[in-house]
Amino acid sequence: MRPDRAFFERAVLFLLAMLLAGCSALRLGYANGDTFVYWWLNGYVDFEDEQKPWVKAHIDRLFDWHRTTQLPDYAQLLEQVQQRLQRGQTAPDEVRADFNAVRKRAALVLDKAAPELADLALSLQPQQIANLEKKFSSNNDKYRKEYLRGNIDDRQQLRFKKVMKQAEYWFGDFSQEQEASIRKMSDARPLDYEIWMAERLRRQQEMLQMLRKIQAEKPPRETVSRMIREFVARSFENFTYAENKAFFDDSTDGMARMIATIVNVATPEQKAHAIKRLQKWIEDCHALAGKA
Repeated sequence: MRPDRAFFERAVLFLLAMLLAGCSALRLGYANGDTFVYWWLNGYVDFEDEQKPWVKAHIDRLFDWHRTTQLPDYAQLLEQVQQRLQRGQTAPDEVRADFNAVRKRAALVLDKAAPELADLALSLQPQQIANLEKKFSSNNDKYRKEYLRGNIDDRQQLRFKKVMKQAEYWFGDFSQEQEASIRKMSDARPLDYEIWMAERLRRQQEMLQMLRKIQAEKPPRETVSRMIREFVARSFENFTYAENKAFFDDSTDGMARMIATIVNVATPEQKAHAIKRLQKWIEDCHALAGKA
């Protein structure tokens, strides 16, 4: 997953992140997700008193819709992954199909949220946009300290450690031989955090420009919704894709090959561990979807 997501995109993708980021308490985390999303957004813009009630109401409605209409579909997607683990080997093309399936579902959530995000964008004051810019700057400093330090070996090791943390969550401990196979595929992926940094900065600047334009011109809600949808579409495609096409394409392919390798080197016992994890998530999705 990319080191950064755009402000609006990340706010809504939190809904999917609980299914994708290795959360060990999905039901508890999702049940408090509306509060977390509000808190997260507030940390970026600092809501004014008159904004707080309707922002919370918008988030509540979005979670109600997501719980009842999307979680059953997520359970079905997880069941497909579970069946593949039970079957045996996984091909990179199947992993790429999973990427596309998740992306399609994320786009659906963002499209649903666009009118509410338009209300938020129209309500932002200049100082709140300045707060957002300041938060971006702080986050960028943290990114530089974590990712833009050390030599190539240091960066490869950092990336590999993050891969293994997720792999061990799903499959349990790996042998040295297994880790060597995974490390080989991890290192084979293109590594250029400077490109990701440039992508991150481009996203942030385009968002800030869009918000300032909305704040100054106050276009109709439908127009703002369209602007947000167009921004999200460009975000999914990568703002710097034209000049970095080979890097982004190779990154996706390398990730798919690495994940397929992780699955394929796993022992039957390790796959059983992952199947059990998935089953818990499937049950949580169904339980949450049925919650009144």
